[in-house]
Amino acid sequence: MTTATRKFERPLRLAVLCPHFEPDTAPTGAVMTRIVRELVAAGHEVHVITALPWYRNHAIEPGWGGRWIRRETTSWGSITRVHPFPGNDKANLLRRALGFVGFSALAGWCGIRGGRVDGVLSMSPPLTNGLIGWTIKVVRRAPLVFNIQDVFPDAAIETGAITNPRLISFAFWLERVSYRRADAVTVLSTDLGENVDAKIRPRDGAKNASRPAERVRVIPNFVLTDEIRPLDRLTRYREELGIGDEPVVLYAGNVGFSQSLELMLHAARALPHATFVINGDGVAKASLTSAAAGLANVRFGGYQPMDRLAEVLATGDIHVVALKAGLGRVSVPSKTYSILAAGRPVVAAIDPGTEVPRILAGSGAGIAVAPDEPAAFIDAVAALLADPARREAMGHAGRAWVEHAASPASVAIAYEALFRELAAARTGRRGNGRRRQ
Repeated sequence: MTTATRKFERPLRLAVLCPHFEPDTAPTGAVMTRIVRELVAAGHEVHVITALPWYRNHAIEPGWGGRWIRRETTSWGSITRVHPFPGNDKANLLRRALGFVGFSALAGWCGIRGGRVDGVLSMSPPLTNGLIGWTIKVVRRAPLVFNIQDVFPDAAIETGAITNPRLISFAFWLERVSYRRADAVTVLSTDLGENVDAKIRPRDGAKNASRPAERVRVIPNFVLTDEIRPLDRLTRYREELGIGDEPVVLYAGNVGFSQSLELMLHAARALPHATFVINGDGVAKASLTSAAAGLANVRFGGYQPMDRLAEVLATGDIHVVALKAGLGRVSVPSKTYSILAAGRPVVAAIDPGTEVPRILAGSGAGIAVAPDEPAAFIDAVAALLADPARREAMGHAGRAWVEHAASPASVAIAYEALFRELAAARTGRRGNGRRRQ
């Protein structure tokens, strides 16, 4: 859709349901915040339903407590924040599930208020946002676009986080129902799209022939190329971690059981001349810290404010993206785009033939190896440590690729076009219905 075309179309009125929004620090919050900003810049009215800020410490941020629901009117719409019912034990899946249910109930109550809209955009995880988005869709009479950041419950099953057969069956049922209630499901890659499409199609026959030709759409995440830029490697963050000018291999992101970060420790033992930094928090951090005891070239850092993201990324000479085997087809680590924007090369240990290896091959920005194979990972890291010129060339290539392929404006335009397509389809169905009467 061109700018000239967009100028003559009526602005949209949209409802957005998401688990995080600025000033919350979650990566998905940064994604949705920027999409909303771009939609607002295009002249649309947006009403956001989200959680009170809580991601950093898994607790409501200071200054935001005291009320379960807070509503703010903005110049472009509104932001309604509800209690997320966080628990302090991220490994307790039952407690987390109950928190999601509580958040979803409050968010649903707030989301059905406010009159008719032209579209509803709902983000998962949590998966419960699918049915809440559908409720908002029905009450406010608008098409629903369900945005999937990670395919659940596949990832949880692959990592062993969910083993109860009844719980697994319920999660798959909820997933299928949520996808089928949406007018469109957006995913980050063709791998995720094939996964979702396979779950929709078995019972999605002729009765759905009137829907748009393809319910599952690929709209990738973007990177803030104006905010994340290549910086000097000798950052203040190095000083805070007690690191000199030696090469740094950096992992920055969620420290969970799906990330295969044991590879970092294997490489640290084999390559003592480099420093390995694991920056972030999560359920696996305590066990990794214990396993790293005695490794003088390993550092751990906690989450940093969003305004330090470019500095944190610049600290690494080589960045790591790692997922356990089987997870590359159900998750696309959004950190990959940010690393490329920072002008740093990537070593990815992830399923071959999936989105991240394709990005690295297409951009020339890094090396992909099979997951959970320490020897291959060590060889790839060692090759880049030994060749600074190759690292620099890969960094330049990655930066050029994201500037061309992953801008926020292009993603927002894709969502706008999708909502207009769905609205036109609904209008056509209503018109056909009236003619048949």
